[in-house]
Amino acid sequence: MSRYRILSFVPAIALLCLIFSFSAQTGKESGSLSYKISYKMMEIKNQVFQENKNEIQITRAAEKIHYYVRKAAHMTEYFLLALSFAYPLYLYKVRGRKLFFIVICVCVLAAGLDEYHQTFVAGRGPSIKDVGIDSTGAFIGCCIASGIERFKINRKKKNSEK
Repeated sequence: MSRYRILSFVPAIALLCLIFSFSAQTGKESGSLSYKISYKMMEIKNQVFQENKNEIQITRAAEKIHYYVRKAAHMTEYFLLALSFAYPLYLYKVRGRKLFFIVICVCVLAAGLDEYHQTFVAGRGPSIKDVGIDSTGAFIGCCIASGIERFKINRKKKNSEK
C-alpha cells in the first residue's frame, strides 16, 4: 500500500512539469497557442449557433476573448494542481484545515516560482495578477477537495448510525 501512496503524487508532479513547460514557451509561442484555442472556440460557437460569421468576424471575436481564455487556463491549471496534491495528502491522513493550508501553500509557492521562471523566458515576465488568478484556481480546488472530504465523513456517520 505504501508504494501506491508514493505513486499518488505522480499526477501532481506531472502537472507541475506541464505548467512549467508552458511557462518555458516564449511570449509569442504562448500567445499563439492560446489564440488558437480562442479562435477554435469562436469557430465552434459560430457553427453550433449558426451565426454565419465570416473569418474576419470570428477573428475579432477570438481577439475579444483571448485574454480571458489565457486567464481561465491559469485558473484551471492550478485548480487541477490543488486537487492532484490534495488526494495523495488525504491518503497520508492529512485532513481538514491542515490539508487546505498545505495545498494552498504548495500551489501559491508553485505559482510564484512559475512567475519568477518567466523572467528568464523571452517575451514573458512575472505578474502578481497571475499569481492571484492561479491562487484563486487553487482555492476553488481546495474548496472542492474539502467538500468531498466532508461528504465522505457525513456518509460514514450515516452508515455507522444504521
